[in-house]
Amino acid sequence: MALTRSFRDMKVYQHSRTEAQRIFKLTQSFPREERFSLTDQIRRSSRAVKSMIAEAWAHRRYPASFVSKLVDALGEATETQSWLDDALDCGYVTPAQHHDHDAAWQSIGGMLNNTIEKSDDFCRNAS
Repeated sequence: MALTRSFRDMKVYQHSRTEAQRIFKLTQSFPREERFSLTDQIRRSSRAVKSMIAEAWAHRRYPASFVSKLVDALGEATETQSWLDDALDCGYVTPAQHHDHDAAWQSIGGMLNNTIEKSDDFCRNAS
């Protein structure tokens, strides 16, 4: 594993940041009446993933807390997938768009699981 000096160096953070931006762009075409429900919810959950990864980084001194924050991030990634299902069900995204975005969030979930499994590597050198 390459030396990780910041949460911004983590591939899972970089990927979740990119995907949160893609969600923002996708939701710009959602109907106005969804502004305070689906649009805000999916944007919030997608952005929360990267924020929780950053927060987890700050908790590396305490391995259980580090893992807990990553588990919370995993929950938000899964929530984002659920909101994508609603967008598909309402016809706001095409099946192809849904598949593309859902696959990206599934990948982020896998990356988070791998980070959780290797949490000792991240917590070992926390100062």
